[in-house]
Amino acid sequence: MPHLAAISTSLRAVAVATLMAGCGPSARAQAAPVAPAPSAAKLERLTEFFDNEVATGKLAGVIVLIQQHGRPVYLKCFGVRDVATKLPMTPDTLFALHSMTKPITNFAAMMLIDEGKLALTDPVSKYIPSFARVQVGDETKTEGGAEVLKLEPPKRPVNIEDLLRQTSGITYDYIGGDLIKKAYTDADIFQGHFDNEQFAERIARLPLSRQPGTLWRYGHSTDVLGRIMEIVSGKSLFEFLKQRLLSPLGMTSTRFMLYGKAEWARMAEPLPHDTILRTAENDRRAHPEWESAGGGLVSSITDYARFAQMLLNGGKLGGRQYLSPAAFKQMTTDHIGPGSGVERDYFYFPGDGFGYGYGLAVRTDPGNAKPPPAGSIGELKWDSGSGTYFGVDPKLDMFYILMEQTQTERGRILPIFKKLVYDAFEN
Repeated sequence: MPHLAAISTSLRAVAVATLMAGCGPSARAQAAPVAPAPSAAKLERLTEFFDNEVATGKLAGVIVLIQQHGRPVYLKCFGVRDVATKLPMTPDTLFALHSMTKPITNFAAMMLIDEGKLALTDPVSKYIPSFARVQVGDETKTEGGAEVLKLEPPKRPVNIEDLLRQTSGITYDYIGGDLIKKAYTDADIFQGHFDNEQFAERIARLPLSRQPGTLWRYGHSTDVLGRIMEIVSGKSLFEFLKQRLLSPLGMTSTRFMLYGKAEWARMAEPLPHDTILRTAENDRRAHPEWESAGGGLVSSITDYARFAQMLLNGGKLGGRQYLSPAAFKQMTTDHIGPGSGVERDYFYFPGDGFGYGYGLAVRTDPGNAKPPPAGSIGELKWDSGSGTYFGVDPKLDMFYILMEQTQTERGRILPIFKKLVYDAFEN
């Protein structure tokens, strides 16, 4: 399978220039550049690993970026965007972000909260009245042993904070008890064509899987939040994101849908046998009118680098403060830890040693594994079902981004990738 062990000198220069535009070193890095630099020899292990992944046919292609003190220290493209076209991976290749859309949406929502246009304690029903009638589904058994879904009123309304921290009780159709999953499946919420308004109404008719504020459970919370952002801003979700965040950051390739052959030619595609991701991508592309706040964006590594650098800078980039320090701290603080009253679902995607802020996993402790997983206390991260992954480490003044399109290999690759990244920074 054709692949690139590394991008050419000229292409690398272009890519680095693109990444550097508007991404100068943070004030923290300029004042105290004490974090260790990565070892070139150890970084080469990353190259060897992904060379092998592509050569053995496990991945079509991948792009890796590690940036420290505002400058790339590792940027390599491997393989091809699509095995059908054999077009090479380049820094402007587009990837379906899936759940790596959530940090972008939540950050933009925090901007509205920062401006006083939205409040954490606002009930969702303030903006979407049908949520005033939502019920909680309690899976129980009759005396005869039959399983039934008993509906009961919520002890308190679902609020904006619940949507931000995934504690609303709204789930996905593959997470939760059997009867809750059946309710989602039977509702056929992806039927036909729909926009954010119609999708939020469909969600409001479904039972909550738990009482609001009691369980971290992954689901369509961010999609409902996206509709509220439209109501508050008076714009479509993409118009709002583009005006307030994407365009100012220079994220010119980040959008919900692509148009024209030239844009589609830049798109990375899963391998033919990666059927789950291919099905998910077909479903996403079949609903161009749905701007999914929880998983609909496509982006490039150069675009997402700007977002990651802004997070690393504490919500600031290019002299512009996107969130106040207080709002940024609120977003990046664990809100489901001890004392919060929130339990963790069996499928707890932040992982061992991590709490959860508003759209980002937050490293709070070493975790239970021996030895502990790689990383630093205080790091932020998120990933997606399409294999995209990023992390922000203030201690090292560093972030990393992995862009790939694989559902079948992501669970194996992500921990290996992260360990190789952090091994490179060890003396």
